[in-house]
Amino acid sequence: MGDTFQVRVGVRGYELDIQGHLNQAVYLQYAEHARWEHLRAAGVTPAKLQASHSGPVVLETTIKYLSELRAGDEVDVSSAFEWGGGKTFKLRQELRKPDGTLAAEVVAVGGILDLTTRKLVPDPGAHLRKLADDPDLFEA
Repeated sequence: MGDTFQVRVGVRGYELDIQGHLNQAVYLQYAEHARWEHLRAAGVTPAKLQASHSGPVVLETTIKYLSELRAGDEVDVSSAFEWGGGKTFKLRQELRKPDGTLAAEVVAVGGILDLTTRKLVPDPGAHLRKLADDPDLFEA
């Protein structure tokens, strides 16, 4: 992946499954955390989203598990938007250990929901850039 936003997360013991590695559902939580941190870093806060009567929605998620994560591991979770020109966009994310080992790839299809009409906004990239203090963080 090119220049992307990323955040480091530490794997906590209570997030493990019976095999002693990160529970599969927690990968989604890490990806979600990175997405919200990406929005926050760009200046798109929950208050701004609420004021605009809009919010991000996930329509589909695919995860490829490639290397296990264990308690005490750290992982860098990236977040990169891909704008397709329609009502939806892709978020490509990687979970990498600091040594570069790729632990998982997450691809989500999302949109921005107009909370009044309950329909997706026509240009989610333009909508987020309008709300952002640093719209360049939405370019990959």
